[in-house]
Amino acid sequence: MMLTGSAVKSALRTREMLWGYFFIAPVVIGLFIFVVIPIIASLVLSFSSWDGSSNMNFIGLDNFVKMFSDQVYLKALRTTTVYTAITVPATIILSVMVAVMLNRQIRGRDVYRLIFFLPSVTMPVAIAVVWKWMYNGSNGLINYLLSLVGIDGPGWITDERFILTSIMIIAIWGGIGYNMIILLSGLQGIPDTYYEAASLDGATSWSRFANITVPLLTPAIFFVLVTSLIGAFQVFDLVFMLTPVTSGGGAGGVLQDATRTAVFSIYQNGFTWFKIGYASAQAWVLFVIIFLITMLQMYLQKRWVHYE
Repeated sequence: MMLTGSAVKSALRTREMLWGYFFIAPVVIGLFIFVVIPIIASLVLSFSSWDGSSNMNFIGLDNFVKMFSDQVYLKALRTTTVYTAITVPATIILSVMVAVMLNRQIRGRDVYRLIFFLPSVTMPVAIAVVWKWMYNGSNGLINYLLSLVGIDGPGWITDERFILTSIMIIAIWGGIGYNMIILLSGLQGIPDTYYEAASLDGATSWSRFANITVPLLTPAIFFVLVTSLIGAFQVFDLVFMLTPVTSGGGAGGVLQDATRTAVFSIYQNGFTWFKIGYASAQAWVLFVIIFLITMLQMYLQKRWVHYE
């Protein structure tokens, strides 16, 4: 029996579709197992009390109500807010400055770009080890350099007054490279004719930067702002690796009290104190906070673009 042309095309399309499903199946299955199911499970756990071994008890909104009176968690949110409010603007400002400088025709430009981008592709553990040595109060590089000018350096990661600042310095330093690449792509999309016309009109370098570079770079800056805010609210690795475990000063020690962020609080409740239901509820509150801030950014960006 001979197949018509349309039947052959239909069979080929079906075959291509089946092969397509076959090739994307591992990704879809992995996404379902490691993302979708955990999300649903955490939502169920947020309304329950469970320590990971005993029977799970449904307690309704008790976990969410408890957060408003949990001073440890509220302090973690405040610490996260302070961390975000300082690191995000500082990182973006420095990233714009570096991107503008490395967008010019300077000698060794590619080498400088590589140097600034290296922290973005370096393992956080390696970064933490290097900075721990630099921050060492006895024989660290930073205090040694300060001693050369007669300054007695503090215990950067052993003093609760300085440890959060020390972590923020690393975060700012490590975030410049990735943002720089995004901003460089935006800068390279700005036509040189705009700058040439402004120069002919007598515009200064600052005027060209403020009236040409910044407005046309806004989409890239907005993208960097959104991703930086999300990353700052989710900070965990630096806090986990640079905060020593000490005794006293409340749950987890004075240093952990000084650096406990929202995600670190989720980790402690879930994997240290085995309050898995409470940790899940905190995770969902953090998701709502990040979601609302992102939506507000999207709204303000649309208003700004429309106004412009």
